[in-house]
Amino acid sequence: MLPEKIKLDIVTPDRPILSESVDEVQIPGKEGYLGVLPGHAPLISELTIGEISYRQGVHTSYLAVTWGFAEVLPDKVTILAERAEKAEEIDLQRALSSKARAEKRLAQVNDTDIDFQRAQLSLQRAVIRIQVAKHMGVGA
Repeated sequence: MLPEKIKLDIVTPDRPILSESVDEVQIPGKEGYLGVLPGHAPLISELTIGEISYRQGVHTSYLAVTWGFAEVLPDKVTILAERAEKAEEIDLQRALSSKARAEKRLAQVNDTDIDFQRAQLSLQRAVIRIQVAKHMGVGA
């Protein structure tokens, strides 16, 4: 018999972020987003910069995540993330400033002192943080 819910645990090196019983989880896997429902086949996936969403009944919540790993079992998803933030924890103005700085660095194509890969990653993180914050109306 399939479990009715999935236990979702999200932790970072700094602190536990979330421990909830949920109906569904969406995870930003290295090869694309993964949808997880109760009874999912076991797997381990590397995470990339992205958005985690989880549904409890009709309510969907969102988190921004940066790198890590996810272990999926039929009744539990454990996410070990380098960084994870709930929408209400995101400073939207700071994320918008980070996005602007990254875009400015990326526009300086002739500057050999610019680390373009780092600037691209900064831009990705800022965009995801803004997206997650706006899902929940933070700063709107």
